[in-house]
Amino acid sequence: MNLEIWVMILGIVLMLADFFFNVAPERKKFLAYLAIGFLAVLLFVNLGNNVTMGVGFNGAFVEDSLAVFFKRFFLVAAILVLFLSSEFSGKFTTSVSEYYSLIIFALTGMLFAASANDFAMLFVSIELITITFYVLVSYQRRKVASLEAGVKYLIIGALSSAFMVFGIALILGTTGQINFTELAKVASQYADNKIFLIGVLFLIAGLGFKISAVPFQIWAPDVYQGAPTPTTAFLAVGSKAAGFVLLLRVLFTAIPTITAHAVDFLIVASALTILYGNLCALPQRNIKRLLGYSSISHAGYLLLGIAAVSASGQSAVMFYLAGYLFTIVAAFTVVALVMQHLDNEDISALAGLNQRSPLLATTMTFAMVSLAGLPPLAGFFGKFLLLKSVIAAGASNHCYYYLAFTALAGIVISFYYYFGVIRAIYWSKDAKDLTPITLSGAAKFSIALCIAGMFWLGAFPGTVVSLADEAAKALK
Repeated sequence: MNLEIWVMILGIVLMLADFFFNVAPERKKFLAYLAIGFLAVLLFVNLGNNVTMGVGFNGAFVEDSLAVFFKRFFLVAAILVLFLSSEFSGKFTTSVSEYYSLIIFALTGMLFAASANDFAMLFVSIELITITFYVLVSYQRRKVASLEAGVKYLIIGALSSAFMVFGIALILGTTGQINFTELAKVASQYADNKIFLIGVLFLIAGLGFKISAVPFQIWAPDVYQGAPTPTTAFLAVGSKAAGFVLLLRVLFTAIPTITAHAVDFLIVASALTILYGNLCALPQRNIKRLLGYSSISHAGYLLLGIAAVSASGQSAVMFYLAGYLFTIVAAFTVVALVMQHLDNEDISALAGLNQRSPLLATTMTFAMVSLAGLPPLAGFFGKFLLLKSVIAAGASNHCYYYLAFTALAGIVISFYYYFGVIRAIYWSKDAKDLTPITLSGAAKFSIALCIAGMFWLGAFPGTVVSLADEAAKALK
């Protein structure tokens, strides 16, 4: 737990920075760079040392290859989001240091979620993430859209928490077990117990909210649109990944025998999520709202790996998340830098971007191509691995072939709106402002990392695939 403790200390230091140090507003970016440097050190130490595997708190906290993979993922996500936050800081009317500290506290919850091995740790970690995001979403309190997004997220988030707690109570009441490892030993005995199965369903419903899967997705477009852009980026990658690591733990560590009999349910959930996200994205003009519906569709693609109920599917989920991290942060970085001085976030604002900033235009193009799933970027290989895992499972259940066809149809549909963004950048004649956009060194560095990540994972996926395969072994 050394990593979690150091991250918590960093969050407290950032929160108290304004109180103890008279930091001038124009120097607030220094706090973000301080946090980035600290997290980078923690990441390199984690990468360079052999992490001690084991359990703590009577088995509630587990340090295994799955936890290590996701903790590194969350650290990279937080670093990139902090870069984005430092560029966006001029939009905040309240203390910027508090915003940075809230990102760190959300990161702490994600780190605990990666190691959660019982329902108590699961609930505490997910509530730490969610409650922190209640504040982050509505941080621009003078904007009606931000406050509205915060209220919607609060109401639906509270409802999902209620479902989750009720589900945990039913599972605990029927089995007497709260630890995932111990629950796995007895879960098969309750396969026909309706109360236990209802508890599992309610728990999955609560996690479905975190990953914005149908039918728990209604919050995503409004919240993505109204929240500050760095918050939206962190929701899209950090919160979603936390939901998936908990889903992997629950389905394949706590109740593997129940999961094996729920394949049809997972197939339907994946197919509906893919279709809903892609079809609803078609008419969108607000770029953040479009990416919100896109995020729903990507939750559906990730559910392909869950529905496959195989080690290859679990590994594909982790690889896809890694590629999605660099891709979506790149997209939101462009959105923040181009639209931070505008009253709306219509796609038409991207018109002429290739003349204003060739680097930003190229970055957004790469991001859209990767999200669409075209080579040689990360999105292509991620979708390939997910489809491969589903097709491989088709021999045992022909429904997997229908699911693969649905996923391919969703990919084809997505070409329209992703390439609509590219068309607006290069071929739209609606450009009203061709003023060059000046980028800071930090923005250029962050963009370079995202582009490098997209190409590296697309052209040389072997290293991350090996790490994902190793992480998937912890679920056996």
